[in-house]
Amino acid sequence: MNHVFDGTVQIAGVIDRAEADLLVACGVEWLGFPLRLAFHREDITDADAAAIVRALPSYVRAVLITYLTNADEIAALAASLGVAAVQLHADVSRDEIVQLRERAPRLLVIKSLVVRPYGTDTLDAAARALAPLIDAFLTDTFDPATGATGATGLTHDWSVSARLAAATAKPVILAGGLRPANVAAAIARVRPAAVDAHTGVEGSDGRKRRDLVETFVAEAKRAFARGAPAS
Repeated sequence: MNHVFDGTVQIAGVIDRAEADLLVACGVEWLGFPLRLAFHREDITDADAAAIVRALPSYVRAVLITYLTNADEIAALAASLGVAAVQLHADVSRDEIVQLRERAPRLLVIKSLVVRPYGTDTLDAAARALAPLIDAFLTDTFDPATGATGATGLTHDWSVSARLAAATAKPVILAGGLRPANVAAAIARVRPAAVDAHTGVEGSDGRKRRDLVETFVAEAKRAFARGAPAS
């Protein structure tokens, strides 16, 4: 078991200090800051994100979520923000990941694996190839209508994530369309090490809602407590 990710709840898409404070008050342990995106508009500037990260309690980790693929650029942005981890959401080459580990050896590296309606064999192969280089995987959902590979609000075939969680020695973080009403079932089905939500805890205005976040965290923690998550 990798205790860094053991039963963790991450909420992505922090847009300002007030929202970060709300998430921390609701018991969220990892906050995700999407920057340098491929499909979505950025909700926050680098400077504002860095200020929020500096103000976080020591027990809360900040994660850079990015589509950057160059090791130097990723390491520089992560250092400027002061984050503990980076979630690589694009197709990053093995060489660039190796270089990233050399340039930022203390940075936790999470690699997304985007679940599509096809090509699961390719996903399995990618997991096997990248496992020695990263600290955790995150499974997310592809939106065929937009081409987006994150923050889609869509679930995917959880059996794919369950198979990956069982097969890899690295922790798997489950994302993709998770919300208070389905997170417990998702954890029971996939047995991930952690879960991640974004749009599923937001209101129609795009801001995180306290009631949704509190319920999501409570449901996730109860589900994790019922059975040790796979890592």
